[in-house]
Amino acid sequence: MSHRIYNFSAGPAILPEPVLDEAAQGVREINGSGMSLLEVSHRGKDYEAIHADAEQRLLRVMGLSGEEYYPLFLQGGASLQFAMVPMNFLTPEQTADYVVSGDWGAKALKEAQLFGGAREAATSKGEGYSELPKEFTRTPGARYVHITTNNTIEGTEYFALPDVGETPLVADASSDFLALQRDYGKFSLLYAGAQKNAGPAGVTMALLRKSFLETANPKVAKILSYRTYAENRSLYNTPPTFAIYVVGLVLKWLEGEGGLEAIEARNRQKAKVLYDALDEHAPFYQPTVTDKGDRSLMNVTWRLHDPALEGELLAEAKKNGMDGLKGHRSVGGFRASIYNAFPVKGVQALADLLRDFAQRKG
Repeated sequence: MSHRIYNFSAGPAILPEPVLDEAAQGVREINGSGMSLLEVSHRGKDYEAIHADAEQRLLRVMGLSGEEYYPLFLQGGASLQFAMVPMNFLTPEQTADYVVSGDWGAKALKEAQLFGGAREAATSKGEGYSELPKEFTRTPGARYVHITTNNTIEGTEYFALPDVGETPLVADASSDFLALQRDYGKFSLLYAGAQKNAGPAGVTMALLRKSFLETANPKVAKILSYRTYAENRSLYNTPPTFAIYVVGLVLKWLEGEGGLEAIEARNRQKAKVLYDALDEHAPFYQPTVTDKGDRSLMNVTWRLHDPALEGELLAEAKKNGMDGLKGHRSVGGFRASIYNAFPVKGVQALADLLRDFAQRKG
């Protein structure tokens, strides 16, 4: 493969090199068919085998049973799910609790309020989303509780899930999907855009508990109904076939690496390397997450004590083959996204640069 830089982009993000190699072959021809995967019918045997394999691998990697969960491949990104969830599971007479721990949670709540009695059950907005909400008030009889497992912009992440009792738990897990071990059986609905850890942009995965789907609103436009996708195995209309193919390749790679246990250990190692470098040179560097227990393994965010040096640090990073370190436009600063496929040596290279830069400029 040609020279590759260290891509710290928050998404679309880095993919494993073996996946890129195999996907490139699939673009030329799949299964000796004489056709590119981009050309084969989503109803044909070549794609059917790919689709079934991706479904089975997704359930297996997450430790879920096909008897209890539907693995769905959707379109429209997690942003469409902000609307699809309340469209399917909330009516004007019902209430849903939203834990707002960052910008994406706030957007999900705003969409849900168009369909029913969605309320903010907890928020850390007053703290600038620099930590996760520490208090959570449940609404008796709430339809569901919605959380964001990892906040891509702000750099916080749930490691222990909030106690929701018997209320169904729904989550946007876009930026830490398949990045660590969880008891995924606690979720009634988990959705995630693929473009962080699981594949390319264009497909959104959802794991939907079958008993929860039975309670869904039947009066929803067919193309926006979870029932439609469950009953048709995500093949009601033409799915994003190439994106699903790459998701399957990523899942195969993930299993080969040792599954979620091994990938979480590696992710924790990478995050520690980077946080250690930042903490060693405080206050020159100022990590934006105030509670260290809430620090994300995926998106490491920080500022400089002297903002005038930001451009210089970015320029040095680029000179050293590092890109994508500029913070989200809404908050500024810096963000290093170190998803599953990001190499340990790339994180170490950034940590070395941060130490050297602080010693020279501090």
